Amino acid sequence: MAEMKIPIDLDNRISNAVDFFWTTRTGQKSKQDNSAVHDQGNRGAVTGGKQLDGFVDLISEILIMNGVPKTSIFTSSNLELPGFYRPNKKWDLLVVDNNELVIAIEFKSQVGPSFGNNFNNRTEEAMGSALDIWTAYREGVFGSQNAPWLGYFMVLEDCKKSTDPVNVRSPHFQVLDEFIDASYKDRYQIFCNKLLLERQYSAACFMTTSKGENTNSYACPNYKLSYIAFIRSGARI
Repeated sequence: MAEMKIPIDLDNRISNAVDFFWTTRTGQKSKQDNSAVHDQGNRGAVTGGKQLDGFVDLISEILIMNGVPKTSIFTSSNLELPGFYRPNKKWDLLVVDNNELVIAIEFKSQVGPSFGNNFNNRTEEAMGSALDIWTAYREGVFGSQNAPWLGYFMVLEDCKKSTDPVNVRSPHFQVLDEFIDASYKDRYQIFCNKLLLERQYSAACFMTTSKGENTNSYACPNYKLSYIAFIRSGARI
């Protein structure tokens, strides 16, 4: 197998993508706050989209470096894939080559102050998307082809509300031990690990980041869920 090619300044490129995430997100929030229409709560920065484009562009560049034709990569249009339980779903990055689905990636983020309901929404979305596309694949929706590579890329704000232990209520049955007093940061890490354990996704990246006045820090708490492990998995298909 040929050695995988990655940018020599990968860490710097990741830092730039993190900076772009915060800058774009803040800009979107301010723009909507000044408009006549306001999204509920903190959704203004979420529904604006594009805040994760730095990561999308970097993954696209690495795929091209490793031999994927640029014309086979879709990041801004033609992102819909047919499903089994619903007509279609829009992904964030697709590779479709020779009429075969090669790669599909979902990029998601979550920033405070509300983590509880948003955590449930993110996990339900990810599980539903995986179930839908794998069932569609099994039923021959994509024709006769090898199984696609599915990626899940999650960026979480690292702050007190995301790292403090969270009480869990289950009046009828005991929850799994790993969720007791687990923070939302812990829960996301558990969730992404289980996505891989159950083979719902081929790879998952879980990154945390905190916004600073001068420098926006980031980290990957688990190497198996790191951006480098994610990139290596996707670039070697």
